[in-house]
Amino acid sequence: MSASTASPISFTINHTAPKATRFAPRLGKLTFQRQKGQRLDLQTPGMLAMTSRGVVPHLSRDYYAQCERTLRWTNVVFESFLEQNPPVPTLQKGEHPLHTFLGFNPNTTVLSMTARDPHDAREMPTNGNAHVCAHTLRGVRKLSPEDWRSYAHSTKPDVLIALSDTPFTDPPYSQKRLTKSIERSAAWLLNILRPFSSSLPSPSATPDPKPFALFVPLAGTSSTGARRAFSESLREPLYGPEADALKGTGYTCLDDGIDGYTVDMVPLRASLPAPSNGDLKQEETIKELVQTSLKPLPSSKPLLITGASTPHEILRLVSDGGDVFDSKWAQRCADLGVTLDFEFPVRNESTDGKKQLGHNIYSTDYTHDFSPLSSSFAPASSPSDTVPTCFCPTCSPVKPTSRLYHGVDRPQDSLVEDSGRGEHEKPYTRAYIHHLLHTHEMGAHALLAMHNLAVLEAFFEGVRSVLASSPSTFEDEVARFAETYDEEFGVLKEAGDMWLGVEKARGKGRLAREKEAAGGDDE
Repeated sequence: MSASTASPISFTINHTAPKATRFAPRLGKLTFQRQKGQRLDLQTPGMLAMTSRGVVPHLSRDYYAQCERTLRWTNVVFESFLEQNPPVPTLQKGEHPLHTFLGFNPNTTVLSMTARDPHDAREMPTNGNAHVCAHTLRGVRKLSPEDWRSYAHSTKPDVLIALSDTPFTDPPYSQKRLTKSIERSAAWLLNILRPFSSSLPSPSATPDPKPFALFVPLAGTSSTGARRAFSESLREPLYGPEADALKGTGYTCLDDGIDGYTVDMVPLRASLPAPSNGDLKQEETIKELVQTSLKPLPSSKPLLITGASTPHEILRLVSDGGDVFDSKWAQRCADLGVTLDFEFPVRNESTDGKKQLGHNIYSTDYTHDFSPLSSSFAPASSPSDTVPTCFCPTCSPVKPTSRLYHGVDRPQDSLVEDSGRGEHEKPYTRAYIHHLLHTHEMGAHALLAMHNLAVLEAFFEGVRSVLASSPSTFEDEVARFAETYDEEFGVLKEAGDMWLGVEKARGKGRLAREKEAAGGDDE
């Protein structure tokens, strides 16, 4: 096997549930092999965090460093850098350019890179044979497959998401448009797999090894035939110009160069008719479409799913073989002032109706509520024998005993010096964060983001625990979760409305407007 075919990632399936089908929950481990023998292991099912302009929203570098146990994999959306030519991250040099430029520790964090935000389903100009349209702060930019290939080799992410010709115009899509979509996606994949070297002395020279793992979006939108055709094209033997393009790699088909697959739920939902209340037809259609894409492909590769909007949906996708899920919805809750409060497996079922998945801290119900953010977890300062501990910096803050380093003077290239830590302090309360939200303090969203990400990671730890100890009971635990927690998540919409109200009250005269909104003076 040539150097170019050596993958920096391996996926081991440790255990599968006793189910007579490929589409079943499974335990796995993703291993990222670094240079110099270093490796990072990530357990699946698991999660990755999303970024905005290369930063996890609301988390400064010292906050992020405190969450390294939770945030092992972070995804960078590259389109936000395309306003500059060349994009600024491509100018960074060194062994881990993207990590260094964005301030992530390569010893603890896996970085993936995607061209477009997989949660952005806004209408876009049509892609061409040689470009994808991307959003930037300065408008739409065209990104060519060749440029994407060059940017990937310059920044060296751990995982690269290949370009895909996903249409972002009003559905339905014609057969001609779908055919173009899968043909372009396959051609762009072939381009990214070509051997890369900036200075090959001769055609017979050994190409540089691929510096990243490659994940491919499963194309075909809402067409069963198109999705099947794209997946089958990945397994077809290469011949003619395609085989010549990959000469020296050892690949006999495109799938040989692929390390994992992705399914983006947001554009997939946008291509389907909107569901009516209580209608499960869209959910069943999405399941059928995803399975159609996966059936022709090997089950030994990890599946990354973006755009799941509730833990209920995540559990359904885990039941069908999903391995990694993004945390965008949990981060969005922090944006709107919602703290998550749920657990898996459920220890105590609700006796008076379904529970909410979280709390709207904007609500005046929490003005004088001095309890921790989550009732499903206990703070480290007051451990409980019956409730698990939440070690997030919001519930279990620790005062550092040494200086925090943010700049180039950090010792030994460490983001945060952690030579000593004090004892756990009392948790931040709902009342305190309620106050911060209504006074427009940015710290409120940072505290909520750290907590919500920790709750989501604890949720995945619970999933892995059930699959490891008693996989035959997993479906029963999923059913108990659905019976205990309300998937509608009404507090999120309520919080969004309140957030808009507080946002409108900002600026000069804010206090008077908030008082008026609350019912005026009591005098």
